[in-house]
Amino acid sequence: MTATIIDRRRWFAVHTRPQAEPCARDQLGAQGFSVFLPQYLRKRTHARRVECKPYPLFPRYLFVEIDLAVQRWRSINGTLGVSRLIGNDDSPTPVASGVVEELMRRRDAAGLIELAEGPRFVLGDKVRILGGAFASVLGLYEGLADRDRVSILVDLLGRKVRVTLDAPDVEKAA
Repeated sequence: MTATIIDRRRWFAVHTRPQAEPCARDQLGAQGFSVFLPQYLRKRTHARRVECKPYPLFPRYLFVEIDLAVQRWRSINGTLGVSRLIGNDDSPTPVASGVVEELMRRRDAAGLIELAEGPRFVLGDKVRILGGAFASVLGLYEGLADRDRVSILVDLLGRKVRVTLDAPDVEKAA
């Protein structure tokens, strides 16, 4: 008679402490758990410098693969960087089947998830400029200038002037 090995491993969500996702990932990995922290490349402008660095796709969350029958999952709650394993007191709640696998499939060669850039505004939307020389000025969304920049029409001295800005510097006005 041959014994059939049943794979009972499932993915579970872990809530981390603020900005402690990498620490929690490393600590759980050191305990022998399979851990997945989905990240994307985030562009940030600060003091006239643009920096791109990996950022968690789901801030304060990561995924851990556990076989509840074999692994000591309760130790996860006491791990450095972890706030708690998502679930009730008796047992953790598994993530829907296929969700983590799909996120893993979408990773590029660098291990980052490529986010689809969709238009944030519709042609003619009223928008507000967040920074720079035109900070707090209202305008009308005209379209995408390129992948990272938007074109808006601003009323300056009684004339409509086209201004091209970085997409993160513009938000929809109320």
